[in-house]
Amino acid sequence: MAITLKRQLTDAEKKVVVQQHGRTCFATGHSIPEEESIHFDHINAFASGGPSEINNIAPMCPQHNLDKGTLSLFDFRTKLRLQEFFNMGDKLTLGDLLRYLHSNGEIRNYGLPIAVQEHNSSVRIESSKISRDFELYDCPITGWKYFYAILPVDLIDSDDDKDQKDGLQPRYLIFDKVFNLFRHFQRNPILQSSLGRIDESKIKLFDGQHKAAAILWNGHSEIECKIYIQPEIRLLNQTNISAHDKFAQTRFFSSIMVQKLGTQFGKEFEEYKNTEDGQTKSEAGFVGYLLLRDSLTKSEVSTRFNSFLFNAVLENPDNLFANLVSVGNRATDEKPITLNTLKRSLFSSFLYRIPVDEDMATDAYKRDVEVENMVNLLNILYNLALSQWNPKASSNDEGQRKLVRLVRSSFMKAWSELLKDAMCAKLDIIDQDERAKPLYRSFSESEHNRIKTVVERLIGWKIWSSPGGSEIDQIQRDNDKVVKQWVKNNGLTTGFLMGASE
Repeated sequence: MAITLKRQLTDAEKKVVVQQHGRTCFATGHSIPEEESIHFDHINAFASGGPSEINNIAPMCPQHNLDKGTLSLFDFRTKLRLQEFFNMGDKLTLGDLLRYLHSNGEIRNYGLPIAVQEHNSSVRIESSKISRDFELYDCPITGWKYFYAILPVDLIDSDDDKDQKDGLQPRYLIFDKVFNLFRHFQRNPILQSSLGRIDESKIKLFDGQHKAAAILWNGHSEIECKIYIQPEIRLLNQTNISAHDKFAQTRFFSSIMVQKLGTQFGKEFEEYKNTEDGQTKSEAGFVGYLLLRDSLTKSEVSTRFNSFLFNAVLENPDNLFANLVSVGNRATDEKPITLNTLKRSLFSSFLYRIPVDEDMATDAYKRDVEVENMVNLLNILYNLALSQWNPKASSNDEGQRKLVRLVRSSFMKAWSELLKDAMCAKLDIIDQDERAKPLYRSFSESEHNRIKTVVERLIGWKIWSSPGGSEIDQIQRDNDKVVKQWVKNNGLTTGFLMGASE
């Protein structure tokens, strides 16, 4: 229910509030029709210390006053604006928020260039906004220099990937986390400063972007920071990823970890391939090089290599299927497939996730071809079925019910293995070693058509279209082994996918 006033306003007081704000709803600024009643409530909640005075009261339309529940008007209005911002996309960072606030006139500047002058144990930061000296500190582990400062937003930027240059920003903003911190910081101190570095004459934050975002939504114009001056970027990036992954209280979304590790691995992989040292270049050779150079475990290198492969597929500009893959660790109505589901199903069955020994300068090296084939397979699935995904469809929609079943994690794992077996049989891939990497080869147009035929059979399995509440909706809750046996018992077999009747 809505927060109510501590006392009733008089008619004269209501008139003053309307004169101050106009006949507009405080939540969004829309006009309140003459025939509609006006509700009045606290801007800053009475329960949180907001006074019952005229300057803390605002008009609301009846619907928004009902919708806001127990939030104060200020919090509710910010929540609506946050939703507007997050509707811009699902991979938003502090940089996107700075641009959004700047375009709306809520901050005058951001990311202004600076000049840096070191003087023994201090550093001077100069810009059109400030000229100030800060004490310098030395990291006892790395020797990197850094300083602490409360900096105006005008000088802050986000350490994002842009212009084909890798940034250190490891996360995307999460709606709930920003909103909860926004409310928390109204009454509580900030215990940890945001972290950044100086890059290309700009101060770029790579840690603490949720805190910075919450501060901005509260209308503050300064951010407390710890800034590195000339850190070694590769080590800082690895440290930052570890801090946000295995040492974090809140772990990375799987998709973000794949992107960050994959991008880092890919960049170093390209540098390795282009090094002219007379040595044969291979994936296995690069992995061995990383093991020695960075003192990584085989498991850590394997994770980076797999992330590189997954990222190559998901970030491919031709990948239509990727539009349905969730950024978070949970499926949503709009994006029903998680990265973990893909890793356990299609990627597990079709991507060869072991570094190969082939010389990358020869035609025998087919990794780029494999990625292209994986994208083509995903797009066949998308074009034949998943392009019809409708997040707003009712539970009685037969077409949507079929697609929901098709992308269930347990079912995807089961049919991916069967799809691989049928495709290998159709393409005469019989040797066990060759079956381990079914897409690591070039296909003729005829072979592509055979793959499409097998996928068409998968999509056409009649059990997908069973009425709601059928056995298929119960079996999905069982373990993978039970689900795989169930689909086989009900006609989804390698033989059926190759053309046999059910």
